[in-house]
Amino acid sequence: MASKTDQLLIVVSILEGRHFPKSPRLRLVVRASFDGEQLSTDPVEHRDQPHFSTELAWELDRRTLHQHRLQRTPIKLQCFAVDSETKRSESVGYIILDLRSVQEVQQEPRWYPLLSSKYTKQRPALLLSMSLESEAKPSEPSPDRFRAKKAPPRQGPPAVTDLLPDQLEASLIPDQGYHQVGPAELCSDMFVLSVTVAFATKLEQLIPSTMKLSAEESGFFFYYTLLGNDITSEPFDNLLSPDFEPERASVRIRSSKQVLQSFLSHQPSLQIHLCCGNHSLGSTEVSLSALSAVSVDLENKAATVEGAFILKPPKRTRQALPALPADLQPTVGVAVTLRREEVTPQSVGTKEARSDPPPPPAAQRPRSSPPARKPPASPPLPPPSSHTESEAESLLEELQRGKEQAGQLAAADVELQSRTEATAEGGASSVSVSAPKVSIPSSAHHYCFSLDLRGLRNLSLTHHVAATLRYSYPFFGSAAPIMTNPPVELQRNVEASLPQSYCAFDFAALPQQLQDTFLRVPLVVEVWHRDSTSRDQLIGRASVQLSHLLSSERTRLAASSGEQSWRQTRQDRIPVVTAHRASETVAELSYVATLEDLGLVKAREVILPDSSQSEPAAPPQSPPHPAAPGLNVAPLGPTAPRDTLEYRTALELELWKEEQEDLFDDQLRRKELSHMKALAEEWRKRDREREAVVKKKEVEYNLLEEQLQKTLSDLERREKQLLEAEQETQRLQKELRVEHDVTQRELQESSRRLQLDCDHRAALERDKVRLMEEERARLLQQITDAASRYKQLEKEFRLYREQQNVRPEFRLQSEVNLLSLEKVELERKLESTTKSKLHYKQQWGRALKELARFKQREQENAMTRLKKQQAELEAMRLRYLATEQKEEVHQERRELDDIRNQLNRLKQQEEDRLGPASSQSGPAPTQSPKEGAEEHLSRLLEERDTLLRTGVYTHEDRIIAELSRQIQDAMRDRGSR
Repeated sequence: MASKTDQLLIVVSILEGRHFPKSPRLRLVVRASFDGEQLSTDPVEHRDQPHFSTELAWELDRRTLHQHRLQRTPIKLQCFAVDSETKRSESVGYIILDLRSVQEVQQEPRWYPLLSSKYTKQRPALLLSMSLESEAKPSEPSPDRFRAKKAPPRQGPPAVTDLLPDQLEASLIPDQGYHQVGPAELCSDMFVLSVTVAFATKLEQLIPSTMKLSAEESGFFFYYTLLGNDITSEPFDNLLSPDFEPERASVRIRSSKQVLQSFLSHQPSLQIHLCCGNHSLGSTEVSLSALSAVSVDLENKAATVEGAFILKPPKRTRQALPALPADLQPTVGVAVTLRREEVTPQSVGTKEARSDPPPPPAAQRPRSSPPARKPPASPPLPPPSSHTESEAESLLEELQRGKEQAGQLAAADVELQSRTEATAEGGASSVSVSAPKVSIPSSAHHYCFSLDLRGLRNLSLTHHVAATLRYSYPFFGSAAPIMTNPPVELQRNVEASLPQSYCAFDFAALPQQLQDTFLRVPLVVEVWHRDSTSRDQLIGRASVQLSHLLSSERTRLAASSGEQSWRQTRQDRIPVVTAHRASETVAELSYVATLEDLGLVKAREVILPDSSQSEPAAPPQSPPHPAAPGLNVAPLGPTAPRDTLEYRTALELELWKEEQEDLFDDQLRRKELSHMKALAEEWRKRDREREAVVKKKEVEYNLLEEQLQKTLSDLERREKQLLEAEQETQRLQKELRVEHDVTQRELQESSRRLQLDCDHRAALERDKVRLMEEERARLLQQITDAASRYKQLEKEFRLYREQQNVRPEFRLQSEVNLLSLEKVELERKLESTTKSKLHYKQQWGRALKELARFKQREQENAMTRLKKQQAELEAMRLRYLATEQKEEVHQERRELDDIRNQLNRLKQQEEDRLGPASSQSGPAPTQSPKEGAEEHLSRLLEERDTLLRTGVYTHEDRIIAELSRQIQDAMRDRGSR
């Protein structure tokens, strides 16, 4: 047995999901956390049925597992929806798994719904299974252990109580006929452990109302396993009144009191099943550990645990059956007794399951044994021979099988002898009853089919399997299943041989019938996993195609009778597939099948011993003219008609006919009476069944009525809740409508105020534009006045030039001085004008910036309503700027040209009059036009840059384009000079 420190694996298999909404952008991930450690699956598509197919495992030892189970540490599975683009995860729901429900046997997957799921319309669920796998490996004995065994023994025997309960196990001693528990040198007391099934009540509650209460095939019987031995009770036919006698099954145990109590305290509960054919109708558990807790001196008295235990239906039918009150629960009376072995008298109706050899067949009770039954699917599969005897049965399966075969052969001889004697006695009687016969066609052949299941290999399961194989083929003449025994331990990458797997069948059939059956019906071999702690589990099935055997090579055989016989053999390996997935291979089975054709069948009729003839035999026909004993001499005279031989023969024949008619009528009356009694008994039986069914249906209908009443009350409560929720919804709708109206009015009022504010600001801007227009008109008037003054000055200059032509030179000098003063004045005016222009430009730039800010605010608040006004303002601003800049540029150019021309004329006159003196002062005025051009170019560049920096103008505007053109002209003029 495994130690407490064996390493274990808690495996959680996440197979698939259902009821998830489809989302191509998301991926599903399941994260499992246990004891502070998190594991997660790979992302899968977010669709209706995502397939995970992932196993998550945690490693721990048995002691840690026990602590977690005491602390109820859960395993939490959280399902997340992960966005494939942003990698953001959102919780979909979670599942809490109980660690106490994990077993070391592979369990069937279950659907677990997600708790606190965000998908409320559908209820997503995950298909999960949990199992506990062992990683313990058999450790090789160390040299220290061998040295310890060779060491001299200690003084005094070791204490028996020091033995661990996990190290105790029941070992069968075949020669002595008992089980050994504990060390043989220390445990030498003999005990008897008995299990008695006494009575049963209310068994009809275990099956649905649509099923018959009487057994159709092999009847009802109780089945349980006692220390690894399969025990069945005598069958009974009616669940309403079970008519079986109390039966006791006993095993002999050699041990001591303390060791046996410690052994029983750690044994699993005894499971007792009520079976019908291949199905388990219900089961109950009787605790063997309660025997160790009974404070009874086993030297003088027996420890007993007895009572009426409730039978519970299996899970597959528990949902179909309604809940029953306490007085209608099906029960079975069981008594488990432990006592010291002593000489006990034989009791009628007991069933001893000892390891002693069974008594010879001649000493057995003269009644036919029940037919071999197939054990139920839920408990472990017993061999067919383990429950066919009603007296003592052996606990050693191998020894018992051989002894039972010998007993069956002897019983068959006794039965055949009794049949022969009955036939002889029947032949001597006046009325003979013949056994039924089955005729065999003359063209039928005698076949012998043998199947040898060699071994299993290539196991794909992760856990070990204790495998037994089972198959049946009714065409061979027997529907009883054939099973291998004992179970074989299967491991991965190891091929295991199957013991006791050879079986041969002799049968008669037509060749065409044999071919048709082999082609249509394959031989299905089932692989079962047997576990002493739980029910058997179907691992998979393998189909042997017998049609391949017919196509194999035929070999001639030398028969002892001289007839021609043939043999066909096929050896092959076939896959073992699972029951729910035909494409998944579990293992590989190797077999050898042989078919021998032994020629035509000699016997033309086969007697059926188990059936009786129901029709009366036909009376034998006596010869109409029996042979006379001798020749009589005819009398001399005429004889009377009544004295003739023919008359006497006819009279005897008529008397015999009347006697036979009376016998036949009497037999018919007896048969009629027996049939009427059988019909009355069957009627009473069925009447009781109908009464039980009616009572059961009445209970079911009462329960259904209570459920309907509860459902109606729940519906009324839910309807009230819906009405209250509807009223609350209407109230919320009204409140939302009022709130919406208030919000709408507030929005309209704020929009009106915003409109008024915008209109006021637009009026202010229009006033500013009007003032700027007036300022522009004033400036234009000043320009007009300056132009008039310039014209006046030009006229005066022209008069002065005319006067200079007639005045002497000193007057010219004074005029030059005056002109110089005027020039200085003009330059001062020009400078003041330039300064005022710069100041105006700054004011205009600030106004433009303020206008740009205002325009931006207006665009944000009411762009759609002020587009037309903004377009008009922009057009007016562009026209104003263009006109102003154009007039100013033209005016300045004219002034500069006039000044340059005047300076040139003055220079020319001074050069003409002064001569060489003027030539010395000539270079100074030659530089003034160049300096003026440079100043003019720098001013134009500064103006263009200033306008561009305001952010209002771009290079595509007309004023910027005009400034650029003037800059290019100025640059060309400077280059040409």
